[in-house]
Amino acid sequence: MKRISEGLVTGQSVLFLSFSRAAVARLNQATQHADAEARTAFRSGQLSLQTFHSFFWQLIRTHGYLLGAPKLLNVLMPHDEKALSGGIKRDAPEWLEWQAQRQALFHDEGRVAFDLFAPLAVKLLQRSPLIKHQVATQHPLIIVDEAQDTGPDAWAFLVDLKSQCQIICLADLDQQIFDHLPGIGPERVNSIREELSPAEIDLGQANNRSPGTEIHAFAADILECTAKGSPYIGVTTFPYNPRTAQPSNYLRAAMAIGHREIRSRSASRSLNCAILATTSREVASISNALLNGAKPVPHRVVFDEAQALLAARFAAYLLEPKSFELSELIEVLKMLAAMQRAGGTSTGIKNATKLNGWVNVLADGRTLNWPKIKAIQAMLEDRQAILFTGDPRKDWLTAKGLLLRSSDADLRKIAGDLDYLVAFRRGQAITDQLATLWKTHGAYINARKGLDAALAQDAILGGSDDLSGVHVMTIHRSKGKQFDTVILFRKGNKTDQGWRSSFVWRDDVPPHQRSRKILRVGITRARKQVVILNPMFPNCPLLAGHRLK
Repeated sequence: MKRISEGLVTGQSVLFLSFSRAAVARLNQATQHADAEARTAFRSGQLSLQTFHSFFWQLIRTHGYLLGAPKLLNVLMPHDEKALSGGIKRDAPEWLEWQAQRQALFHDEGRVAFDLFAPLAVKLLQRSPLIKHQVATQHPLIIVDEAQDTGPDAWAFLVDLKSQCQIICLADLDQQIFDHLPGIGPERVNSIREELSPAEIDLGQANNRSPGTEIHAFAADILECTAKGSPYIGVTTFPYNPRTAQPSNYLRAAMAIGHREIRSRSASRSLNCAILATTSREVASISNALLNGAKPVPHRVVFDEAQALLAARFAAYLLEPKSFELSELIEVLKMLAAMQRAGGTSTGIKNATKLNGWVNVLADGRTLNWPKIKAIQAMLEDRQAILFTGDPRKDWLTAKGLLLRSSDADLRKIAGDLDYLVAFRRGQAITDQLATLWKTHGAYINARKGLDAALAQDAILGGSDDLSGVHVMTIHRSKGKQFDTVILFRKGNKTDQGWRSSFVWRDDVPPHQRSRKILRVGITRARKQVVILNPMFPNCPLLAGHRLK
């Protein structure tokens, strides 16, 4: 703001880059409550808040043709990439072959995988001094959030600009929990020092997220293997017996405790809550528990699941106008095959091959009488009798009901995968896209394209990132977010060596420094209250010695 107020970026903008969509959304919201000078700077474009993905996409979409791609580019969404590749992992022998195929998709069809955003942006800068000059002229000052998690390509992009831009890096090695990813590790901070020769300012003792509490002190003590010997303000625990307690009961109790503790210290109340787990499997079990009971708890699941997004596309397909033709049956089989391949398992790929074989048989004019074929035909016949209302939320649930009533297990599973989406709380953009289609056509024509556009917008730009209400996610997915109340769900995991606390990551040896770093990130997501859901067994070495209320 000092640079802007002094008139040093006239006709230009300060660029803030983050890997976290939540961090960008939070800063966008903060500008609404900032002083008049900050609001004016934001509205006038002198302050640009973006994710790396959104910024790189703008460059590629505008100049990608210079790299030999078609002028019209489209995003290859991660779930589609998994369906095309068969879920190949980076350490698989086939990965190099898939890399070559991704490059071909970019050059031949203009489809850009997310992983290619950064390397393609680097290529543009390195091959075109004019584009580099244009970026540097537009953004003379670049602020990099979470710089310790900068991957090799994003870092190469910044290094290319260092001679023409001022670069400010915000970094904290204690917040580095993605060092399991290729090219990310403590050496990044060393690279920052070597490449930029920066002036270093230590803000480590600042606690702007949770003032008036000892949440920050508790997180620091967890990391440093120390304990102050007395309870921490803003941190409490709720013990439960994993053998007898019902998850729906103790989860609700933890939310009530968080609300009560906040109200006991002030007149304020908890406006939002995050329940953080260590694995996606735990996230699914928590979501199911919240949905059970006489009064289900509305919540949003923050997930990264290809199956759920492919299931959403299947539901969008059912929203589209249908005719009972062979082409519809073939289309369903193709979508089912894609979902099987996306799982990346040998069984899934085998099933996909079988389904695609059925497609070829039907395309040749032959008939099939397998139970799955009959189930699909029955579903399509039921779909013809449905008259949608034009309310995307209601109609979505109607389409889900078609799947739930199917005699085929795979179709019923798709309905279950849709629960991860938690109706349309995935993003308002999805609802808006479908509502626009209905308003324009009186039907959900091209609903799948509308869904894909909304998901791409959500993935690149971050959507509205509404953090009100209750959210369930892994600790890793919570990075960059903040909530009034954070509930940390701990459980016991059975191993060959006995029971292990879920807070302790597999193969992490004492003093469990990696596990402590990840737990610290979860704790520091809280603004007002942390509640630890603590099973009576096993004990957790990370919490040993701590007196918690």
